[in-house]
Amino acid sequence: MFPASHKTVIVIDHSPFFGKPCGHKIEYDMISKSRSGVSNIPIDPFYKSLWTCAVEAAFEYCRIVYDIFASDRLIRFIAADTEARLLNTWSKSDQQLSDLMHVFAELGPADPEASDDDCSIIHGLTAAVEVLCECSEEQHQIRTSMTDVASSVSNKGRIICFTSVTNDTHVEVLKKSVQDAIVQHNKMAAGSDNLLSINHCELTVFHVHVPEDSSTAITPKTRQNVSSNLSFRLISVPSAQYLASHLCKLVQAHHNLVMTTITGIPMKEEQNSNSSANYDVELLHHKDGHKEVRKSTSQSASSSGDTSLKVLGQEENNIILKWCSPRGMSNELLYCTGAYRISPVDVNSRPSLCLTNFLLNGRQVMLEQPRKAGAKVMSHMLTSHGGEIFIHCLSTSRSYLEDPPSISEGCGGRVTDYRITDFGEFMKDNRLAPFTTDSHDEELPIIKAKEQLERQTRLWPMVISDTIIFNMASHIDPLPTLIAKPVMDEEDITECKKSILHLVGIEAKGDPIPLPPGIRGKAPKKEEHYRQMWAELETLIKAYSNTSPAHQEVLKCLYDCKPSSDSNGKKGMDKSSAKGTEKASEAEKAWKDLDRLQSMTHREKQDFLSNTDLGNIEGTPPIKKQKITKDESRDRQKGGPVSLLSLWTSRIKVVNTMRHEEFAGRLEAVNNKTELYAHMKKDDN
Repeated sequence: MFPASHKTVIVIDHSPFFGKPCGHKIEYDMISKSRSGVSNIPIDPFYKSLWTCAVEAAFEYCRIVYDIFASDRLIRFIAADTEARLLNTWSKSDQQLSDLMHVFAELGPADPEASDDDCSIIHGLTAAVEVLCECSEEQHQIRTSMTDVASSVSNKGRIICFTSVTNDTHVEVLKKSVQDAIVQHNKMAAGSDNLLSINHCELTVFHVHVPEDSSTAITPKTRQNVSSNLSFRLISVPSAQYLASHLCKLVQAHHNLVMTTITGIPMKEEQNSNSSANYDVELLHHKDGHKEVRKSTSQSASSSGDTSLKVLGQEENNIILKWCSPRGMSNELLYCTGAYRISPVDVNSRPSLCLTNFLLNGRQVMLEQPRKAGAKVMSHMLTSHGGEIFIHCLSTSRSYLEDPPSISEGCGGRVTDYRITDFGEFMKDNRLAPFTTDSHDEELPIIKAKEQLERQTRLWPMVISDTIIFNMASHIDPLPTLIAKPVMDEEDITECKKSILHLVGIEAKGDPIPLPPGIRGKAPKKEEHYRQMWAELETLIKAYSNTSPAHQEVLKCLYDCKPSSDSNGKKGMDKSSAKGTEKASEAEKAWKDLDRLQSMTHREKQDFLSNTDLGNIEGTPPIKKQKITKDESRDRQKGGPVSLLSLWTSRIKVVNTMRHEEFAGRLEAVNNKTELYAHMKKDDN
């Protein structure tokens, strides 16, 4: 009920070590206003302390969480030096950056000149475990309620620690101290009415060190489970200036956030107001804001058979959207499928400030998916409500608020080609009946019915134009019905293999596939129809391949019989399919040679045809023509093996002889060579 992101404790080392400079130099911007051109005396640069960089990074973490989740996610701060200093509580009134800034101002920075004899980060980590056992307002309300879920309240949390460790032994001491504290406080919480036992705690330690001090460099450690209720991760930061970027990545992982980059924002230059330039702004929001884009991308990839199809600029946790001209209409809100709060990554930059002020003034910005081709797709919209900025996900398909399409007549909407007959049969196969039993040992029929429904709907297109294999029932049956069974016998496997081999046979014959009109317009080529058919059939069988070894055997049969261009690298084709592929490659090679022959000059054709029968087609060095014996000539005349190219060239020669009389000089040629100035030799004789 309460995930680990519900409560987070940030522990910052307040020892004298964190009062040292971070090593990043900050220069002053000096602007001379005097007309004489005399420059001012430069001021020495200054350095932020490790404490200041850690507090700023922690505040960035809090700002993003508070912007997106308001007060639903709770964060507590603890400063550790000679003791643990609790700076706020789990109360929602303390979850404000302005109050936290006053608290840190009263605490003051770390003093580098103070003594660090009694300073230890373990004080802060032990106190962090203690405060995690305390109930939040939501946990206390549900725990004390008179409902069934009162006893199932979980208590998970995270601890983020900024400190500097000396060696690997020091790291092990920190892990052991936190583990011992969890065990001890869980025993105390077991007999208390106000405390909760910690079910699981995620400990992330940032080892902050100055770049010049290489002796404190520690190898970072990925996430590892120390025990059943503690996981540990160590991140080494060479300079405190990089803490903010690390915390930005960490907040995305902790709270399921993704990034949307708004590109192409027109903005006037700060120095020259007459010119403008395009800027980019990065926004963070909940991952559900990308759900529609991911869904439309996956559907496009599955329909085209290309699993590598991606929206332009789309990455794992980042999607690039293009700025469109702002619109004053608000009716786009009616078509949105979700609204999520946003938070700029760089909140103090000039582009972010201009964008937020523009939206807070009541304007709306439409965002489109950048594509290489095709019409614009408006997928998102930025607007503000009550002083908070939201990103709205717009439906890129048919609106949910339109009248539902009429299944019988098709006059109520755009989708009319539903599989009505197939859906009726599907409902008959999954009808439920009343059932009563006194035994609780056997599995209930409702559970079996749900399992059957889940199996039969793993791939079940609702629209006729979205499928190929379900429109050719006479060729593919009974494979879709048998593959959905939980258990298949030898007879079922044989029937499935027969269906696959039948598809191979009709493709070898070149028979067209029965398709609905919607697909004919999308893919007019017969080869494209077969490619889509094999891709959809592979998706269907793959969905059930993990059911049993029999299902895997059917999938293997598909890979063995599937054409090599669509087999996704699968090997093991049988001899018959290998011979078919070899014949197809020979025919393709012959047609390529014919195309080359048509583009040659007459002399090149003569040289080409003289070497054709000897394999000099693909650019291999010419080979001398061998003599053909009378027996071989007689075998060829009787109908021996003759290539397609030889038949075609013979036909071309016959046609050319019927069209014109052959040149006399060519008829007298010897070895394709005609002697020039033959009459001069006659005169000499």
